[in-house]
Amino acid sequence: MDSSTVGSVWYSTCPTIGPTTRVVTPALGHDPMARPIGEAAEHDETVSKTDASQTSMLYAQPAFGPTIRGTETSPRSEPRQAAAGSHSLRRIEPKPARCGRATLRILCLIASTVWLASCGRSADLVVYVALDQVFSEELINEFEQETGLVVDARFDIEQSKTVGLVQAIVEEQRAGAPRCDVFWNNEVGHTVRLAEEGLLAAYRPTSAEAIPASFRDPENRWTGFAARARVLIVNTDQVSPEEMKSIAGLDDIFNARWKGKVGIARPLTGTTMTHAAALYERLGEDRARSFWKRVQAAGEVGDIAIVTSNGELMRRVSSGALAWGWTDTDDFNVARENGHPVAIIYPDQGSDDMGALLIPNTVCILADAPHPDAARQFVNWVLRPEIEKRLAFSRSAQIPVRGNVEHPEYVRLPGLDFRAMEIDYADIGRALEARGEELRDLFVR
Repeated sequence: MDSSTVGSVWYSTCPTIGPTTRVVTPALGHDPMARPIGEAAEHDETVSKTDASQTSMLYAQPAFGPTIRGTETSPRSEPRQAAAGSHSLRRIEPKPARCGRATLRILCLIASTVWLASCGRSADLVVYVALDQVFSEELINEFEQETGLVVDARFDIEQSKTVGLVQAIVEEQRAGAPRCDVFWNNEVGHTVRLAEEGLLAAYRPTSAEAIPASFRDPENRWTGFAARARVLIVNTDQVSPEEMKSIAGLDDIFNARWKGKVGIARPLTGTTMTHAAALYERLGEDRARSFWKRVQAAGEVGDIAIVTSNGELMRRVSSGALAWGWTDTDDFNVARENGHPVAIIYPDQGSDDMGALLIPNTVCILADAPHPDAARQFVNWVLRPEIEKRLAFSRSAQIPVRGNVEHPEYVRLPGLDFRAMEIDYADIGRALEARGEELRDLFVR
């Protein structure tokens, strides 16, 4: 078989953007590329520079405090780490004031009064969200506006990713003090784990009827939508078209040609952990274990860069520090939109190969949800085809699992544009905890 047929390659056609230019998408205005290479956060909130004419109010929310919605208006910003805990930093930044001091005091008093009043109303719904806040918060705002319900949304942070929210849910249940109504996960493995532990309620949302059965739990405890694919991102300034033919699948990471120029995220959190668990199910324990042992050994001697996150991997490849590596389609799209010289390869596309892993978002209701009616209303709302369309056209370029959902040309569909891995998500979730322990023993020393 010709190696050129094994991987599907798509190139970025976006014009190059200068190094000081910031790309900010309206309403989803955040630029992960602004972080220096090597820092861990993938989609942190940013805090704009201010001068003497600007007034900025910065609030660090408590873990379960009232939701404060902020807007980001300055195109010139510097990255800032999220606050400790599972909420990231929120802020409200008014435009430079053109008024006297007395008027400014009155405006500040009104703003403070409104904020304090909002704190007095208890939440109608509590949602834990693993999808990056920059993509999910706008949708939660719209749900509040359409329904009149107050949502307390708790978002994950890069250091713990989905694992932190899952652990919070488990600990709440063990303590007999459930707070979370709905878990909106950006992957599927940990959702299945919660289902297997009996922590999820059965619910068949009417808006999900057209979602394929492979993305729905047979017992209706969770539903998948808006997926990402595990792909290879390639710097086309570092890799020639001829060399591209040598990058097609899983084992090419060990090719001596790319020693010290290829990377992957540590498989302990997020989609890389889900990918690792899927390989155990797809390849068998012996072959998957051998693969990860080889990755770890190569990382120790510097042949493979083992980084903290998919976002960091994307930034290293985009800058040319690495020639190529494993990431997700949403991270590739960020690099593409920022005008970097990158191409995407959907791995293992030969007729006898396993295909690219597709990882959907999942949404589920907790068995002991304090607000079950509001939870069902939210799940039906977020599973509508309109939301998949919004996520497809967003900066995260999520892949609709319904074939008839409108999407941009650069969002490729499984079965039409690339071959997807055939996998039982329930098998991944059931084995996730055991796989995680094995991988921690291997990669944490």
